[in-house]
Amino acid sequence: MNRAVDTAAAIEAFARGCADAIGAKYVITAADELEPFETDFWRQNRGKAALALRPGTTQEVAAVVRLAREHGVQILVQGGNTGLANGSIPNGSGDQAVLLLSRLNRIRKVGPGGDYLVVEAGCILADVQQAATDAGRYFPLSLGAEGSCQIGGNLATNAGGINVLRYGNAREQVLGLEVVLPDGNVWDGLQTLRKDNTGYDLKQLFIGSEGTLGIITAAVVRLAAQPRERVTAWLSVHSTEDAIALFSRMRGRFGDLISSFELVPEKGVALAVEKLPGVRRPVEGDPDWHVLMEVAWTFADGLQARVEEALAELFEEGLCLDGAIAESEQQRLNMWRVREGQAEAAREAGLVVRSDISVPLEEIPPLLRDVDQFAADFGDVVRFLPFGHVGDGNLHVNFAVAENEAERLEKPLLEHVYASVIARGGSVSAEHGVGRAKRDVIRRSKSPVAIEMMARIRQALDPDRVINADIGLV
Repeated sequence: MNRAVDTAAAIEAFARGCADAIGAKYVITAADELEPFETDFWRQNRGKAALALRPGTTQEVAAVVRLAREHGVQILVQGGNTGLANGSIPNGSGDQAVLLLSRLNRIRKVGPGGDYLVVEAGCILADVQQAATDAGRYFPLSLGAEGSCQIGGNLATNAGGINVLRYGNAREQVLGLEVVLPDGNVWDGLQTLRKDNTGYDLKQLFIGSEGTLGIITAAVVRLAAQPRERVTAWLSVHSTEDAIALFSRMRGRFGDLISSFELVPEKGVALAVEKLPGVRRPVEGDPDWHVLMEVAWTFADGLQARVEEALAELFEEGLCLDGAIAESEQQRLNMWRVREGQAEAAREAGLVVRSDISVPLEEIPPLLRDVDQFAADFGDVVRFLPFGHVGDGNLHVNFAVAENEAERLEKPLLEHVYASVIARGGSVSAEHGVGRAKRDVIRRSKSPVAIEMMARIRQALDPDRVINADIGLV
């Protein structure tokens, strides 16, 4: 019997076992029903699934994993499918089973006093935020896909988002995890302690591992106090050097009250205003760069006066060219729409070649100049549209490329970006992860010792490569 027949028989036996374990209606095999799980959010990558599974409890997830190991079937874990590193869809073999976590969507517990939530992995991020609000608290993880991404995926990729400056990445919002291991055992690490110094911090192995070491099924997330006054300002500056100087000055004045400090190019603003309905320019004029800053605290008032006083000094010194403070929630949302809508608007200008990287703050200006000059050599067929969380050195490097040139230019554009990032001591993946898209390039940026340590950990936990077999660095 050849391998193809063996594989087909194994998948068929696996599907029957899953039907018994989780219910036949939650085992999806029809080609048309599988299609939504075989392409990514931007529809730039496509795979092929053998079947898709919708377990409804942690124990059902564990049962599926045990069956997969028994029959030699690989599982690809999919949350909200909003990933940007080609790590959330099956490969093209047609032999992988997609494990969907959308039925694990309960808020299991609200902690006494609103200090934490126990949430299942399939909870939509926006729903977790709302549960925190209902408890009189604030869950600060926030990103553009929050209306559809799932908290399990956010943790598996150590999501960043717009509030990293003040609250940190996803891993800093977690007190405990529940994880199904590749052998089908369940690790119950759902503790709510702020302090536990009894050995390895096991939860941190799984946060940011992109599902390669186990499947997160639930988490204890810590909550923060709800901000009562928020000041959102849009500021125009002459250069990226001035933007970084502005950040330094405001950070010295307001410290961790700054939750967001975003860098936006004028050409991105112009594109968003042109292509997105209802979007308005926050300030008039067309300087080269803009900054979107948000400052918040838990007092009822007094913050805006302090921000205005600080900005007045910076305007007098010429560090800010123009600016506006949002006077309503509608104005605030418009500012964020301009910032968040750039990637969407870029799709109207061509196919988008994208990556996310990070470098030390002082390296942002030379990096952007270098990449801009490289892109300019291709003429009008490439538009360089970078933006990002300049306060933590994380930039989203996007190129809008003429459709008939995208396939030819994607590799040289990204290779130049990565070489420039590595030369400046940066990371070729700041918050989107490795997936399949960056496996090769990350090997060039990591030391052999680091790669070997990660390989040993993965081999110890998943020697049979049951879960997310071809995802991640090792």
